[in-house]
Amino acid sequence: MAKRKQKIRAKAKTGLSGVPIDKGFSAALNYFHMEVDRKDLISTMKSYVKKNMDKEQARYVLSCPDYKFYAFTHKCATAFWIDAGLPSDDKVKMYAEGLYQHLTECTEMGKALYFEKQAKLKDSDKIVSLSPMQRLQNKISNTIMQDLLDLEDQWMDGEKAELDVYQEFKRHGLPNSATNAVRQVIEGWLLDYEDAYHKRCPDAVEGYAHLKRPELNRRIKCCQSMLSDLDRLKAAAKATRVTKVKGPKSADKQVSKVQYKKEDNEFKLVSIPPIKIVGQFRLYTFNTKYRVITEYVTQSAAGFEISGSTIKNFDKVNSRSRSLRKPNEFLPEILNRTPKQIDKAWNDLTTKERIPNGRINMDTILLRVLDK
Repeated sequence: MAKRKQKIRAKAKTGLSGVPIDKGFSAALNYFHMEVDRKDLISTMKSYVKKNMDKEQARYVLSCPDYKFYAFTHKCATAFWIDAGLPSDDKVKMYAEGLYQHLTECTEMGKALYFEKQAKLKDSDKIVSLSPMQRLQNKISNTIMQDLLDLEDQWMDGEKAELDVYQEFKRHGLPNSATNAVRQVIEGWLLDYEDAYHKRCPDAVEGYAHLKRPELNRRIKCCQSMLSDLDRLKAAAKATRVTKVKGPKSADKQVSKVQYKKEDNEFKLVSIPPIKIVGQFRLYTFNTKYRVITEYVTQSAAGFEISGSTIKNFDKVNSRSRSLRKPNEFLPEILNRTPKQIDKAWNDLTTKERIPNGRINMDTILLRVLDK
């Protein structure tokens, strides 16, 4: 009696060869999220970039760090689906638009990284050193992104793991600028979990059907906690940022645009150089057109400053202006007397006293400055 041939069971397909394309695009999205490893995710995205983008754009995108290719599994699944020439519907088109936007962002990032790298490679005899941006991208990819991927692996294994993003940033010594890349990944997770929990997206509901509502809610809270940590990191960096104190301009720069009257023949007056005003504490000016005498006083330790044709730092309480009926009698008091003697003569004037505005012009004679 002839022996029956033993049937050899076909080995289950895994990785990219096992994508359930016969079950539709939604099944492929779920498969990429749960079953495809990091190496295949990267190769899928890079293959799509090489086939569907022009050489220049592809060169820039491929200069991006690897996490830009594997962190978003739904984009990898979309690239796989399009490359395979599989049927397209409204959902595929929507995901394709998201893939396009993602690669556009990668183009901008990669462009800067590419040119920095090329600049370092011009001289082959020199040791190529990474730019600050390249070092940061590598550090993000090798530290916090690995922590996030490990967390995701633990969740897929059914563990109720959590990640203290704030402490991990401190441990890895990552700057505030690294939060943006991390935020993109966590916000993507949060959107998927919330869509599944609130049943807003059928694909998300199907993709996370293996998770009970309490676990979905726990992961939502974990994502929200990690995003709050990123906000705290940003606030802490802002609080400790060193504020640059703008120093005063040099005297010659301050007076470079001053407009004033150098000499007046009617009243026989000559202006002092405006550079003498800077740093002084009392200034007398006379407007020859309206016959207005002005006394500026400052309480600032730095004395007067000048911006354009405006006196800065003067005390509006103690500074004053008055019209002169007989300028030729009063002006010699300003030019020759002490502040106390000038004050006595000033009080004898009968015109109305006004608060000066600090502006000088082509009718203004700069009479005198004092250091007290």
